[in-house]
Amino acid sequence: MQRIALHTRLRPGREAEYDRVHQVIPAELDGALRAAGVRSWRIWRDGRDLFHLVEVSDYQRMRHELRDHPANVPWQARMAELLEVRDDYSGDDSGLSLVWELPVRDEEAA
Repeated sequence: MQRIALHTRLRPGREAEYDRVHQVIPAELDGALRAAGVRSWRIWRDGRDLFHLVEVSDYQRMRHELRDHPANVPWQARMAELLEVRDDYSGDDSGLSLVWELPVRDEEAA
């Protein structure tokens, strides 16, 4: 399972709308994400900055599968209205580079 961190940024004044839209995502999108191998997707917001943590079996495969998926295309169009930079799933994005994490000690892993 991969853990992918992402950063996106909202257009000015779109914070409340973004939060409202994400209260419930469409059931079809939920199903498409899960079918594409997403185990969880969390988003934190600090002002206009969004930080995502995605747990997925294969991030590149997920992006490829969702690029033209009928549930994802309208969702991405909606997000394009709210985000500074549109994500059309055409690139080879691999998320943010991990710089450091607190290692798990052997006694904690058990």
